[in-house]
Amino acid sequence: MAVNKFIGIGNLGKDPELRFMTNGNGVCNISIAITERYKDKSGETKEVTEWVSVVFFGKLAEIAGQYLTKGSQVYIEGKLKTEKYEKDGQTRYTTKIVAEKMQMLGGKGEGKPREPRQNQAEQPQNDSFEEMDDDIPF
Repeated sequence: MAVNKFIGIGNLGKDPELRFMTNGNGVCNISIAITERYKDKSGETKEVTEWVSVVFFGKLAEIAGQYLTKGSQVYIEGKLKTEKYEKDGQTRYTTKIVAEKMQMLGGKGEGKPREPRQNQAEQPQNDSFEEMDDDIPF
């Protein structure tokens, strides 16, 4: 049985990208860095960072777009979604997290609303998740 649940804590690599579909529903994309620290056989501390793409929909997208900023620490629960696409004649795959729950973490000053950006009012031409462009940060 395949498990497609994700639970993780990470830091945003850049400000969220909030857009609205033609039906008015919000879509917000973020990329978070999840770092694992461990000691190798020699006792030296090692660090491995994985970048994870996360997408929010609806009211959660609007909240993420308004309150999260580059560097924010966030707890995410969601489902894994792998998509197949063609690029330069090659079949490629990308996996992202479709967020179901989000908790803002961090210290004083985080979680305050930021000024809306100009592109937040733009509405993409696509109405479905599958049709949206996907910018991968790595």
